[in-house]
Amino acid sequence: MGKKNKVNKYGGIFGFVASRTKKDRLGDLLIRKNIINKNQLERALSLQKNTEMHIGKILTSLAFVRPSTLYMVLAEQYSYRFLAAIATITISLCALAPIRARADSIKDIPAKIQLASVANNAFSSIKSYPSLFNSTEKKSYNIAPFTKWSDMFTRFEIALNNKNFNESYIQGWKRNLERIKNLPVDTQIKRVNDMMNAVPYISDMDNYGTSDLWADPITFFKKGGDCEDYAIAKYASLRILGIPEERMRIAVVRDEIKNIMHAVLIVYMDNKTYVLDNQIKRTMDAKTLNRYKPIFSINRLSWWLHSKPQPTLIASAR
Repeated sequence: MGKKNKVNKYGGIFGFVASRTKKDRLGDLLIRKNIINKNQLERALSLQKNTEMHIGKILTSLAFVRPSTLYMVLAEQYSYRFLAAIATITISLCALAPIRARADSIKDIPAKIQLASVANNAFSSIKSYPSLFNSTEKKSYNIAPFTKWSDMFTRFEIALNNKNFNESYIQGWKRNLERIKNLPVDTQIKRVNDMMNAVPYISDMDNYGTSDLWADPITFFKKGGDCEDYAIAKYASLRILGIPEERMRIAVVRDEIKNIMHAVLIVYMDNKTYVLDNQIKRTMDAKTLNRYKPIFSINRLSWWLHSKPQPTLIASAR
């Protein structure tokens, strides 16, 4: 008898995602896609030993790969890693659904510099959330798997405490927020969106040599950032202005037009669900956007897994 084929222990989409994330080194990816050859990779790796530059920068400097192609490959692999993480979290959510494991260790850092106005002190409690981008959602209090989110709060606290080094950034941020703290809440949301969108866009690869790092607001003001960094800075700014956390979430979505992963800030007001997006200059009503497919959303205390709405079954009269 011949050898039995190994059974894929994941199966279905989990097996597909696992197979796509198994070999995640950039050089292996580029070779598998026939973008570079082994000789080119060996030359780049040899140079890397002497320069300690990121392999991607070396490959583009040698003209072995175009920057646009490099980012496309990195974005694709990040998407598969992200899907694998979501698969793991989904399994955890099902297994831990009865457990209400709040992440009380994550401190409300923006409250340390809160500039809440009188206008923002009368928010009512939200009884239910409107559907976000036509999705259904399942809530969990266990945010332990989201280490990039919790690590950001840790770095944020360190940055705030290091006043000798960060005082100019912190004071400039506070001055800008002081100017708008007594304006109507809807106007505050729009002004914060404009302020943060004025910060230069810099990819995580250029900033940190990695494809995904969630920066704290102080680092974002210093170095610029990408989509989730804009959303985080807006979240912190509105929290400083007194908007309750239950009314805000960072939403990680798939942009169906650009076919990329993206992050935006969602703000739930009584009459509208605002989307604060670095890709779009003005604040948007979530009802008017159909380009985004939400994957998950998160705030300091909870997170929500989003999925397609379940079809309504109508009983037959026969």
